[in-house]
Formats: sequence, structure tokens, C-alpha cells
Amino acid sequence: MKILLLGEYSKLHNSLKQGLFQLGHQVTIVGNGDGFKNYPVDYSIKAIWCESSIFSIFRKIIFKVFQFDLIKIEHGIRFYFLLKKLKRYDIVQLINEKPIQTTSKFELYLLKKIFSTNEKVFLLSSGVDYLSVKYSLEKKSFKSVLQPYFENQSLKKEYQYVFEYTSQNHKKLHDYIYNYCRGIIASDIDYQIPLLNNKKFIGLIPNPVNHTDIETSTSNENKDKIVIFLGINRWNYIQKGISFFEKALENITAKYSSKVEIIVAENIPYNEYITLYNKADILLDQCFAHDQGYNALEAMAKGKVVFTGAETEFLKQYNLQENEVCINAKPDVNYLISLLSFLIENPAKIKTIGNSARTFIQKEHDFIKIARKYLEKWENN
Repeated sequence: MKILLLGEYSKLHNSLKQGLFQLGHQVTIVGNGDGFKNYPVDYSIKAIWCESSIFSIFRKIIFKVFQFDLIKIEHGIRFYFLLKKLKRYDIVQLINEKPIQTTSKFELYLLKKIFSTNEKVFLLSSGVDYLSVKYSLEKKSFKSVLQPYFENQSLKKEYQYVFEYTSQNHKKLHDYIYNYCRGIIASDIDYQIPLLNNKKFIGLIPNPVNHTDIETSTSNENKDKIVIFLGINRWNYIQKGISFFEKALENITAKYSSKVEIIVAENIPYNEYITLYNKADILLDQCFAHDQGYNALEAMAKGKVVFTGAETEFLKQYNLQENEVCINAKPDVNYLISLLSFLIENPAKIKTIGNSARTFIQKEHDFIKIARKYLEKWENN
């Protein structure tokens, strides 16, 4: 089949493409590389003019006065000039409701062109969208990225991009995609829960991971120090609960200065990020999730112990015991200190969890197995 994957946020579509390619399909990815992460795509709509040194001053002025980023317009324009190449695909999948990352009105115009010139279109719920934000707002006790906002509404500015999904213009975009797509697929449990009992929901398919390209780096119990890695993206700093990790690390550094090495990386391209975290034993990912995102899954594939989402729903889904393949991170500094301390004082446990994590990824997230699951959903809907 000829398959078009629109958008790329976390290497999900790249790994899916690798699996589909192994099964003999032709796959094209269109996206902007997700900003500084610079993920590979086949057709790039990455902003060039707006990020140039000459134009950037004008862009900053416009943003300061109107709170609007001109980079969105450039994404849309670059996508518009690709439309002639994006026709007659058997399957089109959107990474979420705004795969082009332009304005809602422009996005709607461009997606109507895609829907009208291709066979089947599916929506992937793999990030915030109208339905997931609506669900979190209605069920404030639900563990989600909105929890910090519910506790401190002065953070509304930091959540501006989230609340855009509840705007009238976005609601029109959502309604169009929802009515005309063949179905919605959830990439993990955080996105599955808001979709349960929805007539368009066609199932959960775990994130695909090409573990064959990922070298195992299990812990060496005899080395001098345990390495703990924290990657920071200022764009989602609050939503990931990074401050809880930072405060926990302050305590751990003081308590175990001779036993640990702390690596902190901030806003760097994916390839540099991977190089820095390769020697880590423990990776601190996020505090407000039920399930693992792609960053956590890749670290687990390397045999690392990851502090991430691993709530009861996740354990039941995969028939696991608590702390078997990863550590369920919570926005509680003392809780994080306690678990980190236990691992530092019991380094053999790091190796055990890391090995189990690697096996789990091979079993549940294998990129070829997952590609087959996508093909089945696409063909049957």
C-alpha cells in the first residue's frame, strides 16, 4: 500500500514507517521535524524564513504584540506547495488534530484537500487534542498534564497551547476531522481513556519501537557511580512535572554525592540528547502520565530504569506488577526521593528492572508487530 503519515512529534511515525517498510509498503512522512528535535521526514515543512536571523526580529515583534507566531503561517504555506505530491494514497494518518501546525482555519483548508484526494484517513490520538483536553477539564482528578493548572490557575499562560484545542476555530477543525476520518487510534492509555465508548474509537495500538536499532546499555553494578539523567524541554517543563524531579535530585545529590552522577540536558536536538543519555542508568521522564511516551520507551529499550507513567491501568493492560518494567513517577518529591534512594542503595535492582524493560519493549512494542496492527485497523475500517 501507499501510506502517508502527516506530522511527527516523537519518532512514532518514523518507527511505524520502518515497520511498514519491512512489510513491503511505500511510506511518506510529512512534518516540520518537531522544532529543535529535528526528527527526519520525507517532505519537510520546517520554517526557514521565520527562523532566519533577518526575519526573526520581525517575528518576535509580532508575537509580543499579537501573541501570534508567524511560524504557523510558514508551516501552512510550505504544506500547501506540497499538495500536488500528496494525492492518491491508500492510507493517510494524522499524528493528531493539528499535524501541519498552522492556524486552525488554514489547517482545516489544507486537510480538506488531503481528505478529498486520498482514499482513507485515520486520526491518531498521541498528544493533546479536543477530546482529551475536554475529558481532563471535566474530570479534574484524572492524572493529566493539566494537573498543575488545576492547582495553580496563574499558570494559564503556560497552557495556552493546550487551551487552543478548546477554541471555537479548533472545534470546527476537530468536528471536520472527526466526522470524515475512518477512525481514531490511541497510542497509549493516556489517550485511550478519554476515547472509551466513543463511536469513532477503533482501539489502542502501542507506540512502535525499532529496538533492533537500539543498543542495550544495562547497568554495570561494579562501576563507581550510578548515572541519573534528566532531559528538560522548556516548552513542556510544567506539564511534565520537571520541577519535582529537580527538587528530588537536589536531595539525592546531597545525600549520595559519592555514589551518583547527575546529567541534565536542556532543549537539544534528538541526536545530541541520545548521546548524552546513553551512559545513564536511570532516566527521569514525566510525572503526569498513566503510560509511557516515546522518550521513555526508547530508554526502556536500552535497558534503563525510567521514572514515567505506570499507573494501575497500564499494569492491568499488560499484566504487570508494580515497578516491574519502569517506575511510576508521581508529582511528589518525597516519593521520588524514596524510590531513587532505594535504587541507589540496591544497584542490582536497577539491572533487574532494566532487563525486564528491554524484554517488555521487544514483546509489546516491536515495530513490525505494531505495523501489522496498524495495517489491520486500516484495512478493517
